[in-house]
Amino acid sequence: MRNQYLNLQIPPPDTAFGLMADFDADPHPNKVSLVAGAYRDENGNPWVLPSVRNAKAQLRKVNHEYLGIAGSPGFLKLAKDLIFGPLSFKLGTNVASIQTVSGTGANHLAAAFLARHLQPKRVFIPSPTWINHRSIWEMTGVNVAEYRYYCPTTKAVDLEGMLAALEGAERNDVVVLQACAHNPTGVDLTRSQWVRVAQLIRDKGAFAVFDSAYQGFATGDVDGDAWAVRHFTEMILSTSSHPGLCVAQSFSKNFGLYGERVGALHLVVPPHLSAQGARGELMAIARAEYSNPPRFGASIVETVLGDPDLRSQWENDLDTMSSRIRKMRRELRQRLEQETAEDWSHIETQIGMFSYTGLDEDHVLRLREEFHVYLLPSGRVSVCGLNDGNVQYVAYAISKVITT
Repeated sequence: MRNQYLNLQIPPPDTAFGLMADFDADPHPNKVSLVAGAYRDENGNPWVLPSVRNAKAQLRKVNHEYLGIAGSPGFLKLAKDLIFGPLSFKLGTNVASIQTVSGTGANHLAAAFLARHLQPKRVFIPSPTWINHRSIWEMTGVNVAEYRYYCPTTKAVDLEGMLAALEGAERNDVVVLQACAHNPTGVDLTRSQWVRVAQLIRDKGAFAVFDSAYQGFATGDVDGDAWAVRHFTEMILSTSSHPGLCVAQSFSKNFGLYGERVGALHLVVPPHLSAQGARGELMAIARAEYSNPPRFGASIVETVLGDPDLRSQWENDLDTMSSRIRKMRRELRQRLEQETAEDWSHIETQIGMFSYTGLDEDHVLRLREEFHVYLLPSGRVSVCGLNDGNVQYVAYAISKVITT
């Protein structure tokens, strides 16, 4: 009898990585990639942050020994302070932190831990959301439900649809939330909307998992981008019956350390409880999966955040990146409105790396085949791929596919 794994069908390739491979193979001189979720400078090249470059110069004598299972204590303290701000000291033993293999690893570790120990009936994920949210939770066996997040008509958050879906949550169900710069839409909740969502999740006794991949990168404001996480944390610290929250924290975008896989997971529990037993279980899962996390990237983050001068330089780097993205949003909007005589204001009001353009799959296919402009089938573009040299061409191409 043949083993069943020999009969498995070949799965389709990952959409984003498949498009990036197609782009690399495309010989057209005017090709433009708006696929990759990675910052690019004005010339379309990867950018090493000056703060990171200076930190690396200080790490020439760094060793390559194993970290502990939980990761670097210095890095974890600084990461915790970054996301929780003034609440960090107040948390005390109510928070357990562990270094992870970037934000993906943090999301996975949270899902594995919660599926085993919280045992939710369902996890609610946004529709739409980062594709890995569904993939990660489906692997745990927990039922995945969606809540409406984005309204194509208004091109804004569908708050009422979101709240209506979350009304069906039960105690200990998990709700996945993106802290800022929502992927793929670029549309974020306002603070007043966050307050309503937090109240409902508290009333339902649900457990929030925040995916924080763009703190500081979204707007240039490190504290502003963490507002939702801190608001939820304050709520938990004042509500003893609340089950808690997790924050999956990535340093890929805001430090440009994509390939170094730097991340952290923070578990917050209500007052009068300690998260240290849970920390031990998180370490046990990590030990079985990868033993211990990468050292070098975490050393860079620790060096930058632990040095006042480098920290200040890093905040300037964040402003450089977020300002260029805002400029490209403005330029694309203006050129699209000139080309089409239609309203494209949503391009400029969205936040962060990604934009939901409103283009459909047929538009996207024509853009790729006729103009060699690559973006996801959903119409999501990575604004980082735009620059002064290609934004007019992209606007022209979009105008052609929607008007002819």
